[in-house]
Amino acid sequence: MASIDLTVFWAGIIGLAVMAYVVMDGFDLGIGILFPSLAVGDERDQAMNSIAPVWDGNETWLVLGGGGLFAAFPLAYGIILPATYPLMIAMLLGLVFRGVAFEFRWRDPRHRPLWDVAFCLGSFVAAFTQGVTLGAILQGIHVEQNAYAGGWLDWLSPFSLLTGIAVVIGYGLLGATWLIWKTEGSSQHHARRVAFWLALATLAALAAVSAATPFLAYDYWRRWFAMPGVLLTAQVPLLVAICAAALIWGLKREFEKLPFLMALALFLLGFVGLGISIYPYVVPRAVTIWDAAAPYSSQAFMLPGALVIIPIILAYTGWAYWVFRGKAGVHGYH
Repeated sequence: MASIDLTVFWAGIIGLAVMAYVVMDGFDLGIGILFPSLAVGDERDQAMNSIAPVWDGNETWLVLGGGGLFAAFPLAYGIILPATYPLMIAMLLGLVFRGVAFEFRWRDPRHRPLWDVAFCLGSFVAAFTQGVTLGAILQGIHVEQNAYAGGWLDWLSPFSLLTGIAVVIGYGLLGATWLIWKTEGSSQHHARRVAFWLALATLAALAAVSAATPFLAYDYWRRWFAMPGVLLTAQVPLLVAICAAALIWGLKREFEKLPFLMALALFLLGFVGLGISIYPYVVPRAVTIWDAAAPYSSQAFMLPGALVIIPIILAYTGWAYWVFRGKAGVHGYH
């Protein structure tokens, strides 16, 4: 029983890390996606300054999620990674180019247009591949004898492309609502206009993915529509509708913080929906969290480190956001 409890604990830790990464890195990837729509000069500088203090720390959660999956669920790591190698390589290259461009656009003003393009493309590729990876996992991975048995492009399908586009649009919404909160003047006005249309597009994309997912497998359909479970799962789309209404209302009333918070809530509810669909599988319909878990002794050995490191990460992340809680101008926060 203790082993099961520890396995669930580690599944929760990895889920927390993935969700924290999507929420925190999503809005700065979204700013990169929106970058071509921002005016060259003050608008782009304001947008970059708004994420300058936090963007690299946000990616700590990606490292924690990937490293935790390898350590706590090595079998799942050994199946998911080979199934999505092209996506992982593309995502990491996108993040690298994006990070380099972020730093060099300030240090190499003569080639700033080139670095702006690299920042935008890197952000788009990272966001799109993350979405496609989600779709590839949801649609199922071919597993035989506890190993990946599919081909190089098995991840490519209409459904995975749909989830890739949905994540790009959703990250764009997070970026736009972040700019509403953190910038002023023309940058904020532009973000308000863009956020409204991105909100509608995000809701349409969320509806499309939600409608398609139950048809991927009977297990998904049963969890969402079979009685009596539907009495519980129906609360998720109800909460989505409430948050969507609050998001549109906040944009119309020109609130600054509410749209960003509601956009985060939509992502959180999407994550809850994902959990409902796949739990207790870590590789849907093939490997459960208990099948994939490392030995109990290994999980117990890692536990003290997690109990120390995770609160420290949460503390310094919260402190960074608190220190830079004001508005971002052309020359930094004020």
